[in-house]
Amino acid sequence: MNPIDSDATSPKGSRSRSGAVAVVLLLIGAACLWGSSRMTWVHVTSFDGLGEERSTDLLGSAWAAASTPLALALLAAVAASFAVKGIASRVLAILVLLVAVGAGLPALESLLGEVSDSKAASIAELPARAEVTSTVAFALPAVLALIGAVSALFAAVALFRKPTTRKVLSSKYDAPASRREEVARRAKSAADGTGANGEGEDLTERMLWDALDAGEDPTDESGPRNS
Repeated sequence: MNPIDSDATSPKGSRSRSGAVAVVLLLIGAACLWGSSRMTWVHVTSFDGLGEERSTDLLGSAWAAASTPLALALLAAVAASFAVKGIASRVLAILVLLVAVGAGLPALESLLGEVSDSKAASIAELPARAEVTSTVAFALPAVLALIGAVSALFAAVALFRKPTTRKVLSSKYDAPASRREEVARRAKSAADGTGANGEGEDLTERMLWDALDAGEDPTDESGPRNS
């Protein structure tokens, strides 16, 4: 088997790819939401009965107020994706999914629904006597926010698909009984010359003491030791 192919299909390689994809998608989502929050979502025209009509541009940071903090949340998720593993990665994926939903709903509402005059007047902070005469919603910032939400959604999927790995502790942390059994096995293998390579295993000084501690005699019926 090609070593490169083997590494690519290993859990470590899969985890690296999933993590890289998630980071790229999170950055795209954050950039889209941030850019959308700086664009004009709704143009409001109002008249208060005293002077000329007043025009007000409502930015995404006002009309879809959550877009800016959600963009920052995605940036924070980028940093978190490098630090969390296993179950914590699943929790992070769920949080990113919630961010995607929170960013996508206002975008869909703006694209598919009608602009509320009362909402426009409230966000524009018009005086009570003022009347909204017209509102114009722009599609581009909503589409950009929707792209950010979809990117966050796929980032959540990538984070959720990161394989969980169980840390394998060194033998020095094994339970004493398990360790003694392993030493006994290796001592017997060295004595019989039936190691994994068919050549037996060399016994180090530590193994000799561990074998004796396990109740095995490493010198019993041992053949010539390998150099």
